[in-house]
Amino acid sequence: MMNFLVKTIANAGALAVAVWLIDKITLTGDSTGKKVGTLLLVALVFGLVNAVVKPLVKLLTLPLFILTLGLFTLVVNALMLLLTSWLADKLDLSFHVDGFWIAVLGGLIISIVSWALSLVLPDGD
Repeated sequence: MMNFLVKTIANAGALAVAVWLIDKITLTGDSTGKKVGTLLLVALVFGLVNAVVKPLVKLLTLPLFILTLGLFTLVVNALMLLLTSWLADKLDLSFHVDGFWIAVLGGLIISIVSWALSLVLPDGD
C-alpha cells in the first residue's frame, strides 16, 4: 500500500512538472488546494491506466518496439497520457492535453521526472 501511495505522489509530481513546463497541458482550478486534489486524482487515474492498459498495448505493439529499438515507447506513453486526459474529462477533472505531439513531449517529461523521483523516494520493498 505504501509503495502505491509513493508512486501516486511521484506521478502527481511528474504531472505537475509537465503542466508547469508545457502550456498546452492544462490543470485548472479556483484554488491551490483544489488543483492539488485534482492533480492527485489525475495521478491516480494515470497510474491505473499505466497499470492496466499499458501492458496490453505494449504486448500488442511488440513488433514495433523491436523494429524501433524501443523508441515506440514514446508513442505508447503519449497515448497513455491522452487516455488519461480523456478519462479525466469524463470524470469532470480539470486536466487536459491538447494534441498528440504535446502528449509525446508531456510523456517524455513525465517519464524523466518519474524516473528521477523514483531514485529519491523510498520504494517500500
